[in-house]
Amino acid sequence: MSVGDMLAATVPMARTLNLEFLETTAERAVLRLPDQADFHNHVGGPHAGAMFTLAESASGAIVIAAFGDQMGRAVPLAVKAEIGYKKLAMGEVTAVATLGRPIADVIAELDRGERPEFPVHIEIQRADGAVTGEMSIVWTLRPHS
Repeated sequence: MSVGDMLAATVPMARTLNLEFLETTAERAVLRLPDQADFHNHVGGPHAGAMFTLAESASGAIVIAAFGDQMGRAVPLAVKAEIGYKKLAMGEVTAVATLGRPIADVIAELDRGERPEFPVHIEIQRADGAVTGEMSIVWTLRPHS
């Protein structure tokens, strides 16, 4: 089962928004939110909440791709998120997520019995490539008790 299939199966909001998983690797995750009138805002573009969910889902996809092999001993959890809406988004939008720390460093902290935290950076883009939003989410791997 792919990361996208797994997230779509376990995260109902990803299915609700019909998110498309274009790329999910440990280095990069790319998700698209199709243009859907049911999720528009008052100016006809994607609602801020839908864009937040798109970006958060992209961050979750890269976390699963990077640390899925650690799930037997830790659960990934989002700790905090910050988003900035930069330009008007219209039509479909795409979120591109990248890890902000080397995977090996995060796993080394987990190996030492620590609860590592690491940022994921996400850019939200219109179809013309313009960046309409930027998001940063700090994730942790919480060891099982």
